[in-house]
Amino acid sequence: MHSLQIIHYLTVGCRWLLALVFLIAGIPKLFTLDRFAETVAAYGLIPDMIVTPVALGIVLLEIVAAVGLLLKRKWALWLSAALMLVFISVLSYGLWLGLDIDCGCFGPDEGLAGGSSSLRTALIRDIVLMVPLVYLFLQPLLKSKLERGVSQ
Repeated sequence: MHSLQIIHYLTVGCRWLLALVFLIAGIPKLFTLDRFAETVAAYGLIPDMIVTPVALGIVLLEIVAAVGLLLKRKWALWLSAALMLVFISVLSYGLWLGLDIDCGCFGPDEGLAGGSSSLRTALIRDIVLMVPLVYLFLQPLLKSKLERGVSQ
C-alpha cells in the first residue's frame, strides 16, 4: 500500500475514532443531564447556579466536535483539543484532591469502578486519546513532506 494511502486511512480512522468517542460520551449525557450535572457539581469547580448550563454546554460541545470531526472541519480539531485539555485538567484536579467520584465521562451508566480509580482510568484514556488528536494536527505536515518526497 502506498504511504499516502496509509496516511489517508489513518487520518480517517483517527477522525472517526475521536468522533465516535465524543458521540458515545455526549449523547447518553444529553438524556441524563440532571445526573451529569450532579457529577459536574461534585468536582466543586463552578458555582451551583451554573452547573446545569455548564453540563449542557459540555454535552453540546462534545456532539458538535464529533460532527465537525466527521465533516473534516479544522475548527473541530481545535474544539476537540480544548475539550480534551479541559477534561485532562479536571480529572487531574479531581485526583489531586482525592475526590471519590465517578468521572462522568460517558454518563451515569459508564460501568467503570467508582471513585479515584474511575478518575485515574478516565485520565489515562484521555491522555491516550490525545495521540490520534495530535496525529490529526501533524498529518498535513506529514502528508506534505511525503508528497514532496514522491515528486522528486
